[in-house]
Amino acid sequence: MSYNALGGVDRHADGSVVRRMKTVIAGVDLDCECRARLDDALTRFTALEQRRVQREHLVRARQHRERIEAIVDLLREVDELAAAEPDRSVYTELALLFDEVAATSGEGALCMRSLAILPADGAEPSQS
Repeated sequence: MSYNALGGVDRHADGSVVRRMKTVIAGVDLDCECRARLDDALTRFTALEQRRVQREHLVRARQHRERIEAIVDLLREVDELAAAEPDRSVYTELALLFDEVAATSGEGALCMRSLAILPADGAEPSQS
């Protein structure tokens, strides 16, 4: 599986491999029955790969949610702080935790958006 620059799964990578395989096979002289069986196998393979990619997105989204949950537990320290906290570095540390929630939320959102654009039936994704 390949990933895009943002760390999300590249939804075109798996589909393009199957399309390239189909292109190569189209140039091979096969009898009709063999070609039909091969086309059927490629269609099933495509559906299996699509479901694998969908599961991967969902697993990663759940991992991001778990990470956010753990960070939110650490952020409960904000409730204990006073405005005149003598150790000012605590504010910087908590700011970093908020930054991490934002970054992890963005990654989780990317996983969900990737799931939203993938077909639900395991068919090949459209060429958008």
